[in-house]
Amino acid sequence: MNDTELLELNQVREFVNASDNIVFSPANQAESYEWMARTLKRFNYFKISKIDKGTVRAYLKKRTGYSRAQLNRLIGQYRKNHWIGKKHRNRNCFAKHYTQADILLLAETDECHQTLSGTATKKLFERGYNIFNDGRYERLSSISVAHIYNLRKHNLYCGKRRHFTKTQRSVVAIGERRKPRPNGEPGYLRIDTVHQGDQDQVKGVYYINAVDEVTQMEVICAVEKISENYLIPVLEQIIESFPFEIKEIHADNGSEYINRTVAKMLNKLLIELTKSRARQTNDNALVETKNGSIVRKWFGYCYIPQRHAAAINEFLKEHFIPYINYHRPCHYPVIVIDEKTGKQRKSYPYANMLTPYDKLKSLPKAEQYLKLGVSFIELDIISQKDTDLAAARKAKLAREKLFQGFNKAA
Repeated sequence: MNDTELLELNQVREFVNASDNIVFSPANQAESYEWMARTLKRFNYFKISKIDKGTVRAYLKKRTGYSRAQLNRLIGQYRKNHWIGKKHRNRNCFAKHYTQADILLLAETDECHQTLSGTATKKLFERGYNIFNDGRYERLSSISVAHIYNLRKHNLYCGKRRHFTKTQRSVVAIGERRKPRPNGEPGYLRIDTVHQGDQDQVKGVYYINAVDEVTQMEVICAVEKISENYLIPVLEQIIESFPFEIKEIHADNGSEYINRTVAKMLNKLLIELTKSRARQTNDNALVETKNGSIVRKWFGYCYIPQRHAAAINEFLKEHFIPYINYHRPCHYPVIVIDEKTGKQRKSYPYANMLTPYDKLKSLPKAEQYLKLGVSFIELDIISQKDTDLAAARKAKLAREKLFQGFNKAA
């Protein structure tokens, strides 16, 4: 609307009275502000009488549709600054170094690896860029551990990931015997049983989890029951699956391991059997932590019928065990003895984080620990077959297919 012909306040007053039934569509905000400033200046608003000011206000309200409070604010702004508009502030912001693609790649990595710690995730980024030459990890390979947690709070990351609250693990009573002494050599296993829930007083499948104390190489098997008929073949399978000779197996006081049949079998293979000491909960802590961070994280707590043990074993052998041994980084402790008190303190330097297989290769004269017929050349082929992300993705997809089979069978 062209209102340049309205030069007198009487004309404005007549226009307002004559347009009571007319509704104006206001222009965009910037044009409305500009028109208001011109109108206030044209009628010399701040020097006219109070009655005339009311006329101008009615005219402004008619044309813009603004409320009384909003008109007061805008007129006050014009009195102070001689213009009407939004105040734009230049904020100092840090330049964005990590793109949306980096955040999505972090979400994908966390989803496939089941959200490892910040240090383990950073190690995966470094391995992806330096070892497997994946250009997508170029920026993430130099990210700080603290900033990984910052990116995990990003809206894009939160929209991509789903988080589930973990059930608190109950404390397991540990009996008495002695602590293993591997002296930096592989072949000293920590072993424990993980139960996959009950339903209607029917037991679910059991996992036998064995972890080497020095390298943290791990073998997991599933059994229908933990009686001697089922356990002895599984123990033989576990011993056979490790690439190095087994010298000792350490368990808690569970009767599935501490019995004459198992002791006879291990004695035949020249493997020593030990069990945990009373009031020394750290004796079997390594395998207990693996139960929570690996077995429970991947299989949960829900009931799985015992008849699916064979299918789970196939998944563990083909996908899961290669992934956790060749592609999942682990922390390794460094023991420092206090000169004054003599106490031993453990630290977990980031530089010492390796995959279990890389840890095995890093041992002095590592070839001497391998079984006959096993070489690092063959094991290197397995470790380089897939990238860390590809191995995790394969394991994740195979697990989903396995669980879908459980639902169909039910």
